[in-house]
Amino acid sequence: MAEVSLKGEQRVFMTGNEVVAWAAVAAKVDIIYGYPITPQNEIMHYWTRLAPKYGKKFLQTEDEISAGFATLGGVIAGRKAFTASAGPGNVLMQESASMAEMMRLPIVYVIQQRGGPSTATVIYAQQEVTLTTFGGNGEGHRVVYSTATHQEIFDYTIKAFNVAWTYRFPTFILGDGYQAKMREPLTMYDPEARGIKLVKPEPILGDTTPGKQFKHIRNTYNTEDELYDVVMSNQRDWEAMAPEVIEWDEQGCEDADVILLTHGIVSRAAKGAYDQLRREGKKVGFFRPITLRPFPDEQLKKAIKNAGRLLIAESAYGQLLKLVQNSLYGSTIEIVPMLRPGVGITTEEIIAEYKKL
Repeated sequence: MAEVSLKGEQRVFMTGNEVVAWAAVAAKVDIIYGYPITPQNEIMHYWTRLAPKYGKKFLQTEDEISAGFATLGGVIAGRKAFTASAGPGNVLMQESASMAEMMRLPIVYVIQQRGGPSTATVIYAQQEVTLTTFGGNGEGHRVVYSTATHQEIFDYTIKAFNVAWTYRFPTFILGDGYQAKMREPLTMYDPEARGIKLVKPEPILGDTTPGKQFKHIRNTYNTEDELYDVVMSNQRDWEAMAPEVIEWDEQGCEDADVILLTHGIVSRAAKGAYDQLRREGKKVGFFRPITLRPFPDEQLKKAIKNAGRLLIAESAYGQLLKLVQNSLYGSTIEIVPMLRPGVGITTEEIIAEYKKL
């Protein structure tokens, strides 16, 4: 494991899972509750090595259901807490995510996607998009960041805790098996030294501070009208939050005939294709949603207004495609899907698909 100082800035070369552990330290996280599943195992492994040095805690639970709910317990007690999983474990954690949505609990999940459905492979995929963005039995009141690089894993893990504790909605970092296991360089830093204010946690229940009002939080309601009022209140809060957290990357869309639309690690291949095709004089654009939930609807509609086609590439069979179709409902732009479930996509393959057009 790399020796890192979070004082000032330091260039490091490490795996994405190691980056998650260091980012959590930088964000002043107190504890991780987890259960092993590939390809996120090393997040817990690295954390247990860091914990004694930085006064942190770790609890391995008996399964992912317990990990999710134990994390909720840590958050309710006023601790910055998170968990991590993948694939079938992500499925099992959706019940705790739904409870966090209803009870407005600032839990953070790190998901390193693997192939599916079911056990499938332990390698890589982008097949957990639908599950992560709308996996609970509710309206999807959550924030989902889709990372593409190790630098983003570090940056957005720190941001995820701030967003969760500011708005009190569960927040996800959606990575993948490639990001989890591969090594690449990045700059680590102390966020506060950069002027990033870290939101401090506070007890949600059990706060005995004099003058504090007793809080009663619920996830069960007796009548339809009572539930309706709570859900609509949460929906209004979520809609007010959305413009403040939506993020995207857009390049060359103003004069583009074809726009390459991807997310996560596939966007690295798309960016390479965009750069090469632009050098060849092709009118190509690049659009990447960084938040998959909330989705940058208005930003995408503006980006495509002069384009004739969208080439959507994803390592799943239409999960990003469905988000885009919902976002662009009513648009007449032609959508060309490049769907490769559970398989990596290269720059050369995207260029070949473009040339078919």
